[in-house]
Amino acid sequence: MAGVVLGAVAAWMPGRSWGWAVLSLGPHRSLGALLAQKPRRVPRWLPVLGALYSSGEDCTETSAAARGSSVASYAERVRELLRISAFLRFDYSGVGSSDGNLEECTVGKWRKDVLSIIDDLAVGPQILVGSSLGGWLMLHAAIARPGKVMALIGVATAADALVTKFNQLPIEVKKEVELKGVWTLPSKYHEEGAYHIQYSFIKEAEQHCLLHSPIPVTCPIRLLHGMKDDIVPWHTSMQVADRLVSTDVDVILRKHSDHRMKEKADIQLLVYTIDDLIDKLSTTVN
Repeated sequence: MAGVVLGAVAAWMPGRSWGWAVLSLGPHRSLGALLAQKPRRVPRWLPVLGALYSSGEDCTETSAAARGSSVASYAERVRELLRISAFLRFDYSGVGSSDGNLEECTVGKWRKDVLSIIDDLAVGPQILVGSSLGGWLMLHAAIARPGKVMALIGVATAADALVTKFNQLPIEVKKEVELKGVWTLPSKYHEEGAYHIQYSFIKEAEQHCLLHSPIPVTCPIRLLHGMKDDIVPWHTSMQVADRLVSTDVDVILRKHSDHRMKEKADIQLLVYTIDDLIDKLSTTVN
């Protein structure tokens, strides 16, 4: 039976909890605690499914318990529809239950967190499902672990999104942000009406941009995106598809869906897509 890896961030912004589903759909666990566990073995011939999910809701000002229940409800729905019983979730460094200072975290640090989970907990071939920032990180994971990542599903994939948005600012605004060291980004998803992003975070994120050259990922990839997404334009998924080296890439656009893609039909599409890839890989392996 396949396992599921599940996590979350607020849109493509820092400040959201992440989780990996492998064993049980319980409360969020700290990254350190999970990495201290021994991975449970699964049959080699069954693909293991890993998901990085973002609801697109802002949880910067909400409690860890509230974040956990929000992600858990979505994870439970996907698990039920897929008839998957194995779940394990974790919080990234500086987020939720994990140690670390969020203001000191970077895209590179979270990338290392993902790779640590893949290396230390995930056993067998993996299908990664990444939403928003998770979609960006899943691409990096596939590049770094080509022998273990067998397929990808991106939901509103935010590859390079934060850096792209910053670079579109007028020159005088960018200079002001550099001088102050903080970028105040208006957002309807934040209680204060804006995110406060460290300039150092943006500069570090530039080192992980992927759309400037071919993306060396050759496995099957499915990219889902809502055309009413006001956080990450659906054209970004088209750019990702164009840059991917893989010849097995599908882009699926939903005309009336937004960044969250949490409606019943959106979830059903995700489930169908996951199920189809599991069948595809199971047939290939067998």
